[in-house]
Amino acid sequence: MRWLLLLCLGLCLPAWSATDYSLKPRQIAEGTWLLEGSTENFAKDNGGNIVNTAFIVTEAGVVVIDTGPSKRYGEALRQAIAATTDKPVIQVLLTHHHPDHVLGNQAFSDVPIGALAGTTDLLRQQGDALAENMYRLVGDWMRGTEVMLPTRELAAGTLTVGNHSLRLLALAGHTGADLAILDETTGVLFAGDLVFYERALTTPNSPGLEVWLKDLDTLQALPWRQIVPGHGPVASDARPFAQMRDYLGWLDQLMRDGAARGDDMAEMIRSPIPERFAGISLSRYELIRSVSHLYPRYERAGMKRVDTHDPD
Repeated sequence: MRWLLLLCLGLCLPAWSATDYSLKPRQIAEGTWLLEGSTENFAKDNGGNIVNTAFIVTEAGVVVIDTGPSKRYGEALRQAIAATTDKPVIQVLLTHHHPDHVLGNQAFSDVPIGALAGTTDLLRQQGDALAENMYRLVGDWMRGTEVMLPTRELAAGTLTVGNHSLRLLALAGHTGADLAILDETTGVLFAGDLVFYERALTTPNSPGLEVWLKDLDTLQALPWRQIVPGHGPVASDARPFAQMRDYLGWLDQLMRDGAARGDDMAEMIRSPIPERFAGISLSRYELIRSVSHLYPRYERAGMKRVDTHDPD
């Protein structure tokens, strides 16, 4: 019987080791640890680990910011926290409802999981479809993952946890319900997906690029010292904001001009990408997606009604 058990373990270990996230927290400020994902797209070889998650070790316990793309990621994150500190996890804060940020929630079912009301509504509406798509994209990494809704409603204001004062900002540019968190104790700004850096931004739920640009103004005006984007490297200067504004401004003007000319969607997705964005990961892929998400609005805005006439 023992040899049979060992044989079974031997057969199973390769499959499990192939889906090991091997998360390695990196300290970026006092009590503040980052788990930085790649700037690639979702794939079976990365398990969806394309996202930045983080945790803050306070006197009262640990605050987790986003839980990652799968139950297995959430469990690996929890193990990484336990290897870093003996303080308990006492709070999870979700920046928005997209699957790479929230599908690790099951690993934190024993603590309050906080999110904006709009984030909970969007996850309730879209969560199952988003999870199903993740299963298709990354396969076995998602085993056992189910959508778990937040359990605590957050609002703009100050959340004090131990010796850290967290300023919560309720913004909207990326999904319509976007939480940004400024740790006023360390000056670390967790921008969520309101800021992408060196990785093309995603637009499936954006209420409009003009809303997003206003949110960037709000974030940049804060007294931050470091910016943790939702995707891409941490920065201690304003380059992520400059890159975001440049990219959003180009994307907006591109679609305005296309709509004015009467270009169709197929023409728009073939638009040349400026050389200054050549180093940004997935720029062509995300342009195609953004055109599909947003261009119909620009076309509608450019249409003139033909059922009315000037009474003069």
